[in-house]
Amino acid sequence: MVQVTPTNRRDLLRAGAALTSVGAFVTGCGHTGTATAAPPPATPATPTTPAPAPASPSASAERLPFQITHGPRTAASVALTFHGQGDPALADQLLGTAERHGARLTVLAVGSWLDAYPAMARRILDGGHDLGNHTQRHISINAMAEADARKEITDCAERLKRLTGSIGRWFRPSRAPTASPLVARLAAEAGYPHVLSYDVDSLDYTRPGAPAVTRKVLAEVTGGSVVSMHFGYPDTVAALPAVLQELNRRGLRAVTTTELFS
Repeated sequence: MVQVTPTNRRDLLRAGAALTSVGAFVTGCGHTGTATAAPPPATPATPTTPAPAPASPSASAERLPFQITHGPRTAASVALTFHGQGDPALADQLLGTAERHGARLTVLAVGSWLDAYPAMARRILDGGHDLGNHTQRHISINAMAEADARKEITDCAERLKRLTGSIGRWFRPSRAPTASPLVARLAAEAGYPHVLSYDVDSLDYTRPGAPAVTRKVLAEVTGGSVVSMHFGYPDTVAALPAVLQELNRRGLRAVTTTELFS
């Protein structure tokens, strides 16, 4: 029989307490649901207690509101977002200009445009840009019946998935800055965690001339802004270098929407 002395009794008690702590830690790590706080220890934590891991960028992004108009105003960056349709030569020229300036864009593609120019999907992604869904036919989706609106979203999503392996993260309604409650629900059901709106409208689709596009964007843009622009307009292609140069002078980088919200 082993004699238990006052000294080794203390050692046994300490070992038992340590095993109890280890068991609680393992149980917490194996839990796959929502994390809950553990009860406070009876004694202060030792310096070797591991610190909790920081939240990942994706986890942080999922806390965004469902319908987004801009990013954090403290950000030293902006997102230039483009409605994706029109002459692919102009689109390629615009993408090339952005890349030469170290800028990355977000393109919300129209499904019928991807049908006509399927190579543009890989061109956009291979340039380091974001690619998302801007409905199949670019008609007024908020005014459509539920079944038709659903088809506009899912048809474009299917094109994106077939061409790139992903439906893309971002959805923007066509012919409207924000989604109606119905369209917002349908977008969520199709797999889009956010509806991407904007706080700066370049009005480039009105063909006001490159200087007017530049002035409009630079008069309103600030840290965290999401800017709405379009492929297919020569004014936009001509305005982009001046926009990027002035953003750089102000200390604002043009980044993908994913980066802005990460």
